[in-house]
Amino acid sequence: MSDGVEHLANLLGRAAIEVWGDMPRDIQEALFETAMKGRATEREELARLLHERHPRTFHPAGPA
Repeated sequence: MSDGVEHLANLLGRAAIEVWGDMPRDIQEALFETAMKGRATEREELARLLHERHPRTFHPAGPA
C-alpha cells in the first residue's frame, strides 16, 4: 500500500474506532472480521481495545 493510501486507511480506522459503539452490531462484526482476516494473533488485542473504549458493546458470554 502506498504511503498516501496507508495514511487514509489509518484515518478511516481511527474514525471507525471512535464511532464503534454507535454502529449496528452486524456492521461491527463485518468490520472486525474483515480487519482480522489472516491476523488471528491480533483478534484478542483489537477486541479488548474496542470493549475498553465502548463498554456497551460487551456481548453476553456464550454457553458454558
